[in-house]
Amino acid sequence: MRQETFIARHQREWEVLERWLGLDLKRSTKGQQDPGIGGGKDKAAALDAAGFPQAYRRVCQQLALARIRAYSPQLVERLQALMQAGHQRLYRTRRPEWRTLQRFVAQDFPRRLRREWRYLAASVLLLYGPMLVMVVLVRYKPELIYSLYPAEQVAQFESMYDPTQHTQMLGRSSQSNLAAFGFYVMHNVSIGFQSMAGGLFAGVGSMLALLANGLMIGAVAGYLTAVGFGGTFWSFVVGHSAWELTAIVISGAAGLKLGVKLLVPGRASRGAALVAAGRESAPLILGAFLMLVVAAFIEAYWSSIVWMPVSVKYVAGGCMWTVVLTWLGTGGRRAAG
Repeated sequence: MRQETFIARHQREWEVLERWLGLDLKRSTKGQQDPGIGGGKDKAAALDAAGFPQAYRRVCQQLALARIRAYSPQLVERLQALMQAGHQRLYRTRRPEWRTLQRFVAQDFPRRLRREWRYLAASVLLLYGPMLVMVVLVRYKPELIYSLYPAEQVAQFESMYDPTQHTQMLGRSSQSNLAAFGFYVMHNVSIGFQSMAGGLFAGVGSMLALLANGLMIGAVAGYLTAVGFGGTFWSFVVGHSAWELTAIVISGAAGLKLGVKLLVPGRASRGAALVAAGRESAPLILGAFLMLVVAAFIEAYWSSIVWMPVSVKYVAGGCMWTVVLTWLGTGGRRAAG
C-alpha cells in the first residue's frame, strides 16, 4: 500500500486520537486533510475512555506497518509519538483513592442528596416533628418520660448530665475517648442502618425508626431541661448534633425511597425497581455513614469536654450546623454547571 493511501485511510482516526490525548503534533506528512472535511461516519470520532484501548492497539499496528513498509520518517515519528502518549495514558497510575473520596464528599454526595429532596423533606418531618412535640410536652410534664424509658435509665440520664457532679467527661461514664469513639460509631451506625433498612418493609420500618428516634431524643431533651440539667445537655449535644441528626435524616430518606419503589415500581418489576433504588440510594448511605463517623469523633473528643466554656461550645455548634447545611446545600453546584 502506498503511503498516501495509508495516510488517507487512517489520518482521521489519528486526528481524533491526538485530540483525545491532548496532543498538538506537527502534521508534515503528505496527503493529510482537515479531520472536519469529508463525509461519512467515522468510528474514531466517537472515541471515549471505553474505546481508547482498541484505538491504542490499532495505532501500534499502524506504527509497525509504517516501519516495515519504510514510510517517511515524519509519518513514523508521528505514529511513534501517538503510541508513546497512548501508552502513558493507558498504563498511567490510577487516581489516588483519597481523590475519589474527596470528589464524592465535596460534589457527588451533596448533589445526589439534593435530587432526593422530597424523601429528605419527609424524613425531616418524621424525625424533627415528634422531637419538637416531645420536647415541649415533657418540658412541662416531666413524668411523661417514663412512658418511653424505665426509671433506671432516667436516673442514669440525670447522673450523666448533673452539673453538680464534677466528672472528667460529660455525657458518659469514665471510659477513654477511643473506647467512647468506637461505641458511638457502632451506636450511630446502628440507628442509621435501622432508618435505612426499614425501607425494605414498604417504608414502614423507616417511618417507625424516624418517629421513635424523634420521640426518644425529644423526651430526653425535654426532661433534662425541665429538671434543670438543660445547660449541660444542650452544650453536650450541640457540637455533634448537626452531623448525627442530619445523617439519620439522610438514612431515613434512603429507606423511604426504597419503600416507595417497592410500593410503586412503575413499569419495572418490584425486584428490578428495588435494585435500581438501591443503586441510587447507595451514595446517600455512604455519605450518611461518613457523617456518623464524624459525629462520633466529635462526640468522643469534643462534646464530652467539661472545662470548655458553654458559650464556646454553642458557637462551635452553630458553626457545625452552618458548615453542614452549606456543604449539603451548595456542594457540587459549580461542578455541575
